[in-house]
Amino acid sequence: MDPISDFLIQLKNGNRVKRESVTLPASNLKLALAEALVKAGFLKSVVRRGKKVKKFLTCELNYVDGEPKINQIKRLSRPSCRVYFQAGDIKSVRQGFGSLFLSTPKGIMTGAEARKAKLGGEALFEIY
Repeated sequence: MDPISDFLIQLKNGNRVKRESVTLPASNLKLALAEALVKAGFLKSVVRRGKKVKKFLTCELNYVDGEPKINQIKRLSRPSCRVYFQAGDIKSVRQGFGSLFLSTPKGIMTGAEARKAKLGGEALFEIY
């Protein structure tokens, strides 16, 4: 029911079994999330593959000394309970070791980028 949660859980499960990459069905939202995760350093790369109806995303997972970069993901906003932050309310996650991802009017961005641009939005998830 929730494509964002499915996407995040597939990445988390891929990290737990130490896969190099995870392939999942593509959508514009998942592509935007994956690109934001690449920008933040949690994924190495993302590639969109396929034709017409059968499109897939291949996300290459990032590891540091054999340990996964993604340890835990906490979904904040759900379809049943939306969570919104104003720019002044955005705080750091795990003293700066994690990231908060927001859906803003200018696209999906991390909490630090949104605070710098003075934008608020829907809090999607925290990752560390």
